[in-house]
Amino acid sequence: MNEKEFITAFKAMRENTKPRKFKQTIELMINFRGLDFKKAQNQVDLKVSLPYATGKASGKSILFAKDQHFISQMKGKVDRIVLEEDIAKFKKKEIAAIANEFDALIAEGPVMIAVGKFLGQELATKGKMPKPVKPEVAAAEQALRQMSSVTRVTNKKGKFMPVVQIVLGSEEMNDAQLAENAKTVVDAVVASLPGKLHNLKNVYVKQTMGPAILVGKKAGA
Repeated sequence: MNEKEFITAFKAMRENTKPRKFKQTIELMINFRGLDFKKAQNQVDLKVSLPYATGKASGKSILFAKDQHFISQMKGKVDRIVLEEDIAKFKKKEIAAIANEFDALIAEGPVMIAVGKFLGQELATKGKMPKPVKPEVAAAEQALRQMSSVTRVTNKKGKFMPVVQIVLGSEEMNDAQLAENAKTVVDAVVASLPGKLHNLKNVYVKQTMGPAILVGKKAGA
């Protein structure tokens, strides 16, 4: 599956999607075949660095902070805010839930001491230690934007369905940029599959409110 096939699909996607009053995201769907996803070795769970940032941090975001002014400014900009005084109260299951639920983790610089002491053992082993930031909105938003170039590709959330769906970017990105992102994801996923292309059923792209467009020919056909 090459970039030319993706570009053709993105062109068809735009032609078949009505303009909306909001910025639509571009999504990629990969369907699998011949895999028993109840077996851990077959489950897909990858972090892929994209050539072009999607503009949105992969998954949900969480902030650990203590500066009240900073906290008030960050409300609505992240999915969850944890106060420094509450960090020590987390039980092991709650820490594991944070590691599983959130992919973009940031922490006010001084709060990293508490994070490391009480949450570090669980978060570090899963590669989920927060990125330290200054107590400034601009610094936090910049950190979140940088994280948006790394996307998590997984079907481990909820039921193990034979499909993964991720955000590639927004409609403001050009087709060449989206194609590079898409090919990067598909190549990484294929490399992780036991049967490589034989386990790839098909790939679709779509905008938020548009129809799914098949990319190229069915893989392995």
